[in-house]
Amino acid sequence: MATQSTPLFVPVGTNSAQLFGMNARTRADRLATNMGLDCANDASADRDTVLASMRFAWDPAWLREVSRRPGSVLMLGGNAVLAHVPAGRDAKAVGLAMSGEGGSLDGLEKIDGETAELSNAQLRKRERPFVMPLDASNTIAVERAAYDAAYKGVTDILTLYLWRKPAFHLTRWAAQAGMTPNLVTLIGAVGCVLAFYLFWIGQYWAGIAAGFVFMVLDTVDGKLARCTGASSKWGNVFDHGIDLVHPPFWWWAWIHGLAAYGRPLETVYATMLLWAIVGGYVAQRLIEGIFMRRFGQMHIHVWRPIDSKFRLITARRNPNMVILFFALLIGQPDTGIELVALWTLLSLIFHAVRLAQASAAHDRGEPVVSWLS
Repeated sequence: MATQSTPLFVPVGTNSAQLFGMNARTRADRLATNMGLDCANDASADRDTVLASMRFAWDPAWLREVSRRPGSVLMLGGNAVLAHVPAGRDAKAVGLAMSGEGGSLDGLEKIDGETAELSNAQLRKRERPFVMPLDASNTIAVERAAYDAAYKGVTDILTLYLWRKPAFHLTRWAAQAGMTPNLVTLIGAVGCVLAFYLFWIGQYWAGIAAGFVFMVLDTVDGKLARCTGASSKWGNVFDHGIDLVHPPFWWWAWIHGLAAYGRPLETVYATMLLWAIVGGYVAQRLIEGIFMRRFGQMHIHVWRPIDSKFRLITARRNPNMVILFFALLIGQPDTGIELVALWTLLSLIFHAVRLAQASAAHDRGEPVVSWLS
């Protein structure tokens, strides 16, 4: 039996505008299906229904919000965009109003799409999700809005700023070419393994090039999944599994390659550096997990503004690669890996202190909640 948590999703009208290689209705159905809604062509009298006007494009966050609020309607400039019609109510009348053919929105709670804000815990940001008229003349603007909406608000400095624009064009190209997010992840994984090999043999510039290709594609696959409604549990495991596992192997390969490059480290010292980097990386991940477990799945990076700012540069793969890039630029890859070890330990101390401070605040009875909520 259907429950209120899984209403039907019914597109209203048609629109030939193409977004990420799909027409509006196909993309809307995929976004709804990915969110766990059942798609249909017509409303059912005995089941909640979310009606969606195909004259507009909207952030999936709006669909999630409206689907959770029976009796609500998202408005833009006096037009109904998304409406959650409770079972037993005349959905046809709402659909007519949505199409501008009469009907009525009486009794529905109106949400102003131009002013309302939502908290997005998954993407670590508080936002005013986009909702825009959709026609063939503004598809690129809508695609850019959808792409920006898929971006995490709190992440590292390279992902947030450096390749945001090139990754957008790659995401559009991949969608139009019919590539799946998992295929993009697989191509990136090849670059990841190639970077490891090149670091291992001391070919650092070639390794950095391969690594940067992987890092950009690591952004593209997630954005492609969110923009096209192609997210999957397997894809999530595949992508995040690679992200989680590969960094220590890169740093190990970098240290090993120093001998071939001509700047070897003494064996015991090299081992100490590797343990400092790998141990610090694992410990930071454990701290993040403890924080989420204790404070209701909230990421440590969104507790206070300082945590979000520190996430830009904390000792994860991308900031570490920046350190190694500039060290290699002056011909000192050995100094680069030493700086990575130092920065890893300093980042570990920062996160350990933040966990202790949050725990102390909680023990005093103070709420530990995200500054973005």
